[in-house]
Amino acid sequence: MIQTLEWTDKGVRFIDQTKLPTEETYVTCKNYEQVADAIRNMVVRGAPAIGVAAAMGIALGMKNSKAETGGELKSDFDKICEVIGKTRPTAVNLFWAIRRMKDKFETLRVRPLPQIRQALVEEAQRMHAEDIAANQAMGRFGATLMPSSGGVLTHCNAGALATCGYGTALGVFRAAIEQGKKIHVYADETRPFLQGSRLTAWELMKDGIPTTVISDNMAGSIMKQGKIGAIVVGADRIAANGDVANKIGTYSVAVLAKEHDIPFYVAAPLSTIDFEATDGSKIPIEQRNEKEVTHIAGKQMTPDGVGIENPAFDVTPAKYVTAIVTERGIARAPYGESLAKLAGVESAATSTS
Repeated sequence: MIQTLEWTDKGVRFIDQTKLPTEETYVTCKNYEQVADAIRNMVVRGAPAIGVAAAMGIALGMKNSKAETGGELKSDFDKICEVIGKTRPTAVNLFWAIRRMKDKFETLRVRPLPQIRQALVEEAQRMHAEDIAANQAMGRFGATLMPSSGGVLTHCNAGALATCGYGTALGVFRAAIEQGKKIHVYADETRPFLQGSRLTAWELMKDGIPTTVISDNMAGSIMKQGKIGAIVVGADRIAANGDVANKIGTYSVAVLAKEHDIPFYVAAPLSTIDFEATDGSKIPIEQRNEKEVTHIAGKQMTPDGVGIENPAFDVTPAKYVTAIVTERGIARAPYGESLAKLAGVESAATSTS
C-alpha cells in the first residue's frame, strides 16, 4: 500500500505529491510549521489525508514543545492548532482533526506533560489506522454499486494518495476489482493541478488497474459514446443536505452524468460531512495561486496581465448525487435524514420540527 504519510521517530514523512508522477520522493517534516507548509503547498492533499496530517502536525508540535508547565503547554497547543487551521479552508477533515485533538488534549490536562505528549502522538496514529479501515469498509459498500464490467469515471484523485491508504473513490474501484469485477477506469486530467493525470493514473497503474486519462473536456463525449457505466468521486466537504464540495470540475461531471442517465456516486468518510453547514452555500471555497492556471510545468501559457480565476473546488447540488458511500453504509436522498442516521446525529429536519 502506498505510504501517503506516516509517523516516524524523525518526524512526519510524506510522499511528495507535487513531484509525481515522474519522481517518487519523500519528505520528512521535523516540526509543525513544516507540516503546515506541506498541507498548504499540496505536498499532501485530499481531505482525509489532510486531516490526519493535521493531527500528526499537532502531535509533532507538542512533542517538540519546550513547555515546562501545563499553562505553557496549553499556550503552545493553541498556537499550533491556529497555524495548522489556516492551511486549507475547504477540507472539513482538517477542522475535524483539530477538534478531535483539542478534545483529547482537554481530557489529558491534569496528567504529567510527558504523558500528554505521548497520548497525542498515539491519538494521531490511531486516526491514521482508522482512516485506512474506513476506506476499506467504504470500498466494500461502494463495490456493490459498480457494474460487473466496463468503464467507470473519476475526477481528481480520491485514492490512496488522498488518504492514509486504499482510498475513497479509488478504494471503491479497488474493492470492485478484488471482488472480480472487470472495470476500466477513465481519469479526468483535472486542470489546473492535474491530480487525475499525475496522481490517479500513477497509483492505479502501480496497482495494475486498467486506466485511461482523458482531458476534462472529453468527459461528456465519452459518456455519450456509452463508455461510462458509473462515476465515483471523493469530497472535501459535504453539507448536511448532501451538497458536495469537491475538486473544481466535479459539478460539470455531475450535470453531464444526469443528462446521460449515469449514476454519480460520492465516496467519503463521515468525518467529511459538515452538519453545521446546512447546504453548499455555507461551504467556504479556497482560492489558490493564479500561477497554477497561468503555468503548466513551469511554462507560462497565458498572456501577462490577463484575469485569472482559480477556485480549488466547486459545489455539486445533492439533486445530482445518486448516493453517498461512507464507511457505515450507503446514504441516499433525502440526505438530510440518511447522512444524519449513518453518523448518529440529529437531522436538521428533526431538530427543527
